[in-house]
Amino acid sequence: MVEQRTSKARFITLEGGEGAGKSTQARRLAEGLRGIGLDTLLTREPGGSPGAEEIRALLVQGAAGRWDPLTETLLHFAARRDHLTKTIRPALAAGCWVVCDRFADSTRAYQGFGLGLDRRVIETLYEMVVGTDTPDLPLRRGCAAPRAAAMPRPATKTWTGRSMNGYAKASWRSRARSPIAASSSTRAAAPAQCSAPSAGRCASASGSA
Repeated sequence: MVEQRTSKARFITLEGGEGAGKSTQARRLAEGLRGIGLDTLLTREPGGSPGAEEIRALLVQGAAGRWDPLTETLLHFAARRDHLTKTIRPALAAGCWVVCDRFADSTRAYQGFGLGLDRRVIETLYEMVVGTDTPDLPLRRGCAAPRAAAMPRPATKTWTGRSMNGYAKASWRSRARSPIAASSSTRAAAPAQCSAPSAGRCASASGSA
């Protein structure tokens, strides 16, 4: 059964390179929304649900570059599917706003532009996995140079440049689909992470991305 969101719930994503401050701003945004009385769930990708967190471990642990571009992309979308099914869609259906640290634009930037995977493959997977659950408001932080330790493969100047250029193009595409004009103000925040909503409310747990 497909979860139906309430008319007021919104799905907001923050994208950007490692070190760009998106995780900090995601926490601040979630806290700001809570501060004005909106039930808000803060989550992350890859991860955000028990199954997706297990797939995240496959992506971020072990030897760098052990997955080829297609395998890496399939793992990201498998995690995204579980995240949407177990966390995001139920939260929206319960009336919770969802703030997500990374979403599909990261796959477009890193695996598409950075690793050179045919972007038609990514868009086909996007339609299959995400479908109509496009973020209402995709935001992008200025893309700082990624920290090599946080990357799924060794960072090179060429790969980094292609990925950051890809973010600009991917975010333009996402904003073109968004029903909300991109503007946001944020307030101070306390760290929070995601868990599935319970009893129609949004829950959070420590350990942000």
